[in-house]
Amino acid sequence: MGVEFVDLFDKWASSYDDTVSGVDPEYKEVFEGYDNMLAEVASLAVSPVLEFGIGTANLTQKIVAEGKMAVGIEPSREMRKIATVKCPEAAIYEGDFMQYPNLLPFNSIISSFAFHHLTDTEKNKAIAGYSAMLKPGGTVLFLDTLFASKEEKSKIINEAKEKGFMNLYKDLNEEYYPFQDDLRYMFEQNNFDVTFKRKNKFAWLIQATKKENG
Repeated sequence: MGVEFVDLFDKWASSYDDTVSGVDPEYKEVFEGYDNMLAEVASLAVSPVLEFGIGTANLTQKIVAEGKMAVGIEPSREMRKIATVKCPEAAIYEGDFMQYPNLLPFNSIISSFAFHHLTDTEKNKAIAGYSAMLKPGGTVLFLDTLFASKEEKSKIINEAKEKGFMNLYKDLNEEYYPFQDDLRYMFEQNNFDVTFKRKNKFAWLIQATKKENG
């Protein structure tokens, strides 16, 4: 994951919670139903849980509230500072989707709105690592923005530009939002069964289960 994104996370840390709560109209549709989406992931996750890109620990809090053990990985120092205060019950480490401490076995690997910061090559490598880590029946539960097709991508990007949402327009053009079929292939070739559930115009719940013969 590029260093440029870590710098972005450090700068975004203080205003991240306002953004996901809908205060910023430019990103309101991206995070529509945010709290309910996080609650769904928390309910599906099986303890112990490894969370990548914990940000300000909004999802982590819900995991802990359900009585589940949570371990968080976050590359941004400023995000980690906030997360540690907000959710002291969780063990939080520096790292990212591909580089992280050698920790105890986990039953679920989760993330919210962060996996798209990896290139497709990095995504595939990361998923291969999760497949090696999880036992059969273990799950990956990722909330993230992705595109169902090239046509949908073009339409959504053009809509952002027409609305004058130039920060969102820039993000959609420059960050590594995947296509659904590409992401499906990555999980399937790494021995996962995967389903996609659309949660709003931008966000999807990706639920992948390690196959029993893996």
